[in-house]
Amino acid sequence: MAARKGLDMVDNGSDCRLQSLAALGGGHGLFQTLRAARYLDLPDITAVVTVADDGGSSGRIRRELGQIPPGDLRMAIAALSADSPDGRLWEEVLQHRFGGHGALAGHAVGNLLIAGLTDVLGSRVAALDRVAELARCRGRVVPVVDQPLDIEADVSGLDDDPRIMRPVRGQVSVASTPGRVRRVRLIPDSPRACPDAVDAIMRADMVTLGPGSWFTSVIPHVLVDDVVQAIARSQALKVVVLNLMSEPGETAGFSAERHIHMLAQHAPALRVDRIVVDSNAIPSTSERTHLARAAAGVGASVCMHDVAEMDASGALTGRHDPVKLARALAAECAR
Repeated sequence: MAARKGLDMVDNGSDCRLQSLAALGGGHGLFQTLRAARYLDLPDITAVVTVADDGGSSGRIRRELGQIPPGDLRMAIAALSADSPDGRLWEEVLQHRFGGHGALAGHAVGNLLIAGLTDVLGSRVAALDRVAELARCRGRVVPVVDQPLDIEADVSGLDDDPRIMRPVRGQVSVASTPGRVRRVRLIPDSPRACPDAVDAIMRADMVTLGPGSWFTSVIPHVLVDDVVQAIARSQALKVVVLNLMSEPGETAGFSAERHIHMLAQHAPALRVDRIVVDSNAIPSTSERTHLARAAAGVGASVCMHDVAEMDASGALTGRHDPVKLARALAAECAR
């Protein structure tokens, strides 16, 4: 079993009121944010997770059982699992995928466990709570909505005429399109937020959005009206954690500024307080000026922090470092 680095807690400062965090996102970006929350040793952590995945094990479960795709939910539980022998064992078990070529090939154990408990208990949220108990999680994991969602995008560049827009449907297709994503929408178009997700946002001291796949893990949250309204009513410090770089496919060639413009375009009513950006990712003064102007458009200030993860050789991994991110979030809370 691969050993997990010990969770030496990050001091969140005597001036920081941070006790409760609601982290919105999905996939590997949310995983790193939740690990950062673990380093802060917060007593109240809730992951609010996107539910639009239609590929792999998650896609098979949603098609065959009609359930919300469990993959991002499983990853969030793994991120919050206890830093103990039992917790590390459960993390590895939940993330383990069956090999071979049979019916179980490619399925993650955690996905099947969540699906089975949902059938037995009759509640998706109750199933997630029970799996979190098994993994001794420090926090809860809830879906942003209690039904499977589809993502449909307007994409240009799929025809000889770059002005022509084509609809592309499905998270996997949108994330991997060779065209340029211009806009995304949810199907159904007016989903109700999971009440537990709204409650978590309302009681949080800090709400984070991102990092993650911008059009398929981050923006879907702000297309749920109840979520945007809860963020507006919440007294929490609202923090967008910007991606370290653009991603091949859905955000290829995007600047940091354009990431923010896309967020504002999809959720005009959204207002946030801080946008956390890696201090090494925006070297030019002009880029920083444009970024600050875009941030002001959503009511935020730009906060530069060293948050990039490096491997043992000193090379960038492309992921956020949870310890560095924890320190950045604590610093923003304290100032």
